[in-house]
Amino acid sequence: MLIRPEKPEEFPWLHDFVRTAFATAKVSDGNEQNFVDVLREGVNYVPELALVAEEKGAIIGHIMFTRTYLSSPKGRVEALLLAPVSVELACRDRGIGSALIKEGMKRAAEMGFRAVFLVGDPDYYSRFGFHSAASYGVRHTDDIPEKYVMALELVPDALHGLNATIDII
Repeated sequence: MLIRPEKPEEFPWLHDFVRTAFATAKVSDGNEQNFVDVLREGVNYVPELALVAEEKGAIIGHIMFTRTYLSSPKGRVEALLLAPVSVELACRDRGIGSALIKEGMKRAAEMGFRAVFLVGDPDYYSRFGFHSAASYGVRHTDDIPEKYVMALELVPDALHGLNATIDII
């Protein structure tokens, strides 16, 4: 399996891929493909961290990490948002999502990013080291239950003492 950045000519195909992947997901609002488009068109898009998993020339997975910001008494702090992770139904339970997450976090750390946030299943994301963002003193601005807003420090103590708020989108 090859993990590489997505290419602009793949964007229309990836829109359909994400829609199809989330049509069979355990949790979906049906709008994930549009969310990807919005993230990609925004100023926080990081092309090097929008990745696909490819096997035998076919894309079987996709992930995006985009910039997000925390507001704290110490000022504005840059971080990353991990969302969404999509894997082709026939390829699930083979570690493709895990490989995309790990590779994305590795690349993010190499690029100098210090922390990653997401909204997701604590049982799944805790295996990668994510914890409740509230445990780092980071609150979310929307009405998302606290346990689903999660954070991971790519650099030890990157979130220590921030007492910050985050607007995920």
